[in-house]
Amino acid sequence: MKKFLKLLVLVLVLAFLYFGFTTYPKLDLISGFSAKSVASGHFMDNRPLELIQKTDNDIDMIDLAKNSIDDAGKFATASVYGLKERKAIYREGLGATLINDDFDVSKPYLLPKRTKLVNNLPFPYGNNEPKDTTFSNVDYAKLKSAVDNSFDKNGGKAKRTRAVVVLYKDKLIAEKYDTGFNKNSKILGWSMTKSITSSAFGVLAKQGKIDIYKPAPIAEWQKDDRKIITINDLLHMNSGLEWEENYTKICDATKMLFQAEDMGKVQMDKPAQFKPNTHWYYSSGTTNLLSRILRSQFKTQQEYLDFWYGALIDKIGMNSMIVEQDMSGTFVGSSYGWATPRDWSKFGLLYLHKGNWNGEQILDESWVKYTATPTNTSEGKYGAQFWLNAGGKFPDVPRDMFYCSGYQGQMVAIIPSLDMVIVRMGVKEEEPGFDFNGFLKGIIESVKK
Repeated sequence: MKKFLKLLVLVLVLAFLYFGFTTYPKLDLISGFSAKSVASGHFMDNRPLELIQKTDNDIDMIDLAKNSIDDAGKFATASVYGLKERKAIYREGLGATLINDDFDVSKPYLLPKRTKLVNNLPFPYGNNEPKDTTFSNVDYAKLKSAVDNSFDKNGGKAKRTRAVVVLYKDKLIAEKYDTGFNKNSKILGWSMTKSITSSAFGVLAKQGKIDIYKPAPIAEWQKDDRKIITINDLLHMNSGLEWEENYTKICDATKMLFQAEDMGKVQMDKPAQFKPNTHWYYSSGTTNLLSRILRSQFKTQQEYLDFWYGALIDKIGMNSMIVEQDMSGTFVGSSYGWATPRDWSKFGLLYLHKGNWNGEQILDESWVKYTATPTNTSEGKYGAQFWLNAGGKFPDVPRDMFYCSGYQGQMVAIIPSLDMVIVRMGVKEEEPGFDFNGFLKGIIESVKK
C-alpha cells in the first residue's frame, strides 16, 4: 500500500510538472482569447454566451476557459481552472479591447466620427434592399445548390459556414445565412482586416500624403540595418524582420494579440533577419506596425480615427464595420475588423471596380493593380496585404482572382474576369474541412460565359 501511495504521489507530481511546463504558460493566452471573443461577439453582435462558446470558442484549448459577461459593466472575463483571469471591455464605437490590470478604464477616450451613407440606393451601392434582378446566363438552380452545399445540414459541423453573399455585375444573386445569423450580423473578418489596412495606405497614397517606396518613418530603425526597410516591403510582408506566426503554440503573433499593450511595437522591436525583399513570410505583427505607422501620419488621435472611416469605410457604405483598437489606441489592423457579410462584399466590389465606388475614385487604379501583383518570393500567392490565385492555389478558379482571407475561413474573393465578388464567412479552415476550391468552382460554373 505504501509503495502504491508513493507511486501515486510521484505520478501526481509528474503530472503537475508536465502541466506547469506545457499548459500553464498558455493559460494567459487562452483566457485572453476567450474574454476578447466573448466581449466582441456579445456586445457587438448580441450573441448569447452559449452560442459564442459553442461556435466561436469551441477551439482546442480555448474551450477550457470559463467565461462570464457583465452586461451592466460592459465587459467579459475568462479564466482557466480559476487561473489567469483576463478581462475585455466594450466601448460603443470602438468595440472590445482586451486589457491588463494596469489599464485605466475610467480614462476618457475618443470616438471616430462616423457618417452613414444615405442615398436611397439599393444594395450594394446603398443600404436599401437589393432589387430583384435576373440574368439569363445564370443557372439559379445550380447556384442555389452550390451555396446550399457550403452549409452543414442537420446540425453538422463539417463545413461550419455562417454566411455566403454573391455579387455578379453589381447585383446580389445569392445570399444565405446559418441559423442564428442574418444580413445584419456583424462577423469578425480576422486577417481580412489586413486588406482594410492596406487600403488606408492606398487612400493616403492617392492623396499624395505618403510615399510607400521611402524607408519606413521609424526613428528606432535609423541606426541599424532596418533603416532601409520601406513601407512597400512591409505591405508585401517582405521586410526581413524576425517573426514567428504559429497559432498552435506560444509565438510572436499570439503574444502580440493577447498580451501586448501596443501591438504595432511588437514587430517594430524585432531585429532584421534577412535583407528586405528576399524572404516572404506571413506576419500579423507587420500589419499592426503598418497601422502604427499610419497613426504617426496624423497630428492628432482624432484625425487618425476619423481617417479610416471617413476616407474609406463609411465612404463605401460599410457602416456596420468596426475596427477594434489595442490598449494604446491603435487599430488592430491585422485582425479585428467586424462587419456584416453584405458590407464585406462592398469592400470586394471597390476592388473589383479598380478602386472606383459608384463613380468616385477612392483608390487609384494603379493601387489596385499593385495590390494584386505577386510579391517577390511569394510564389504568386501574395500581393500587398491581399492573397492571390496567380500561383494556382485554387485550380478551378480563374488565376486573376485575388482575395481577403481570415482565420477560420473568412474570404472576400474578387474575380475581375467574371465581374464577381464572393463572400464566405464561417468557423472552419480550408484544411481540413471546408473545400474552398469546390465552393468557388460551383458558384463560378453556375454563370455561363
